Amino acid sequence: DCVTQGVPLFPNFSCLIQFRFPCLALLPSSLAILLVRLISRRKNLVLISIWSVFVLGFGVFLAKMKESMANPLHLKSLNHISLVCRSVEESIDFYQNVLGFFPIRRPGSFNFDGAWLFGYGIGIHLLQTEDPDNTPKKTEINPKDNHISFQCESMSAVEKKLKEMGITYVRAMVEEGGIHVDQIFFHDPDGFMIEICNCDNLPVVPLAGEMARPCLRVNLQMMQQIRVVHQ
Repeated sequence: DCVTQGVPLFPNFSCLIQFRFPCLALLPSSLAILLVRLISRRKNLVLISIWSVFVLGFGVFLAKMKESMANPLHLKSLNHISLVCRSVEESIDFYQNVLGFFPIRRPGSFNFDGAWLFGYGIGIHLLQTEDPDNTPKKTEINPKDNHISFQCESMSAVEKKLKEMGITYVRAMVEEGGIHVDQIFFHDPDGFMIEICNCDNLPVVPLAGEMARPCLRVNLQMMQQIRVVHQ
C-alpha cells in the first residue's frame, strides 16, 4: 500500500508513480516509469532554464547599475568649450593659425557676436564680451591655472614654432616612476592658458575602489621644474 496512516511510503518506484502521478497508474509500469523520468528531466531543464534567465537578467541589471553609477548623466563625449574674448577676430586668428582649429558655421539665430571653430574632436566657441576695455587679462603664466591641454607629436617642434611666432611660454617637466612628461604653457590673446604636452607617456591608472584624492607631491614623489622663457 502506498499510504500508511496518512504518511506516504514509497517501497518501490511504481508506488511513487501512483502517488505523484495517479493518472499513470493505468499504464504499464515500464512505460509509466519512462514517462516519469522524462517529466522529471523536463522539469529539471525548465528549472535550469528559468535559473539561467534569472542569472542572466540579474547580471544585466548589475551591469546597468554599474554603468549608471559610473556615468549617471549618460554622457558620450566632450563637445566644446566656450571662451569670452575681447576681440573675436584676434581669437579666431590665434586658434586657427597657432593651434590649427578651423572655423565652422555658427547658428544665425544668435543675437550676439561670436565664432565657432572645430578641431581635434572638440569645438571652440568664442563669445564677444560686451565690455572689452574692462575685461581683465592675465599676464603671468601659472601652470596651476585653468587651462586646456593638447597632446603633440614633437615638443621640440612646438617650442621652435612658438619662438618663431614670438609667443612667451613656460616649460615644465613632471617625473613619475621614471616616466618624464614635458609641458609647455602659454596664453591665448585673452590670457586663457593653453598647454601642449606629451602626456600620453604617463599611463592612466584608475583608482579602483578608492575615492579620488588630490595628487600630492609627497605621496606621488613627483618633481616639477619650471622655467620661464622670455622672448
